[in-house]
Amino acid sequence: MVFTTRAGGVSDAPYDSFNLGDHVGDDPGAVAANRARLAGALGIAPPRLVWMEQVHSRNVTVVDGPVGGAVEVTDALVTSEPDLALVVLTADCVPVLLADDEAGVIAAVHAGRIGARIGIVPRAIEAMAGLGARPERIGALLGPAACGGCYEVPPHMQADVEEHLPGSACRTRKATTGLDIRAGIARQLGAAGVESVVVDPRCTIEDATLFSHRRGAPTGRLAGVVWRPSTGGASAGGSTTGGRS
Repeated sequence: MVFTTRAGGVSDAPYDSFNLGDHVGDDPGAVAANRARLAGALGIAPPRLVWMEQVHSRNVTVVDGPVGGAVEVTDALVTSEPDLALVVLTADCVPVLLADDEAGVIAAVHAGRIGARIGIVPRAIEAMAGLGARPERIGALLGPAACGGCYEVPPHMQADVEEHLPGSACRTRKATTGLDIRAGIARQLGAAGVESVVVDPRCTIEDATLFSHRRGAPTGRLAGVVWRPSTGGASAGGSTTGGRS
């Protein structure tokens, strides 16, 4: 499992430099070059990187091979196919990477405030179970995202999200109403039977090495990538640009 940072790409400001999002206004040639660099760093053929057209939905798509272009209108990808890398793009939302090594089933989930609230993560786990995964064997890695200390929202929004995603309500460092979406997802995963949950503590708003829509839009997108090599399994852990975990 891998999460990228801003470093190591060819995009110009404000997308500098390793922007992997093709929908944010960056030069398409730069995005293509960055995606090729990602594939090369992972040792995966570029067509075997599977991208999503993310729309903050509850839609989950099971894929069994390379896809020509982004999978349309979906916020989670699931596969049991080895050497097929699933990619989620974020810039404050929570990237969730899931793997059941014994079953050989993996998933990449885009879980922002809306998607987490309406249950995209449990839907992805259900889809994984349909391919033979078991919740108690799934390892989950929650990537860099807006932290609760920075993610300020109006009281009515906090109450609404907390009702649907218990554990997400918090106070910001300004002592205002906030949301810690990763905390809510971690609790949601536990309720679904997932026992191994690792949280990358980095805040996209605070950490200038990461893209953040809230800190400054327009901006680029980070990638979270999960894949199952044909000779081994995927496992939860930390990550760096172009690195493995």
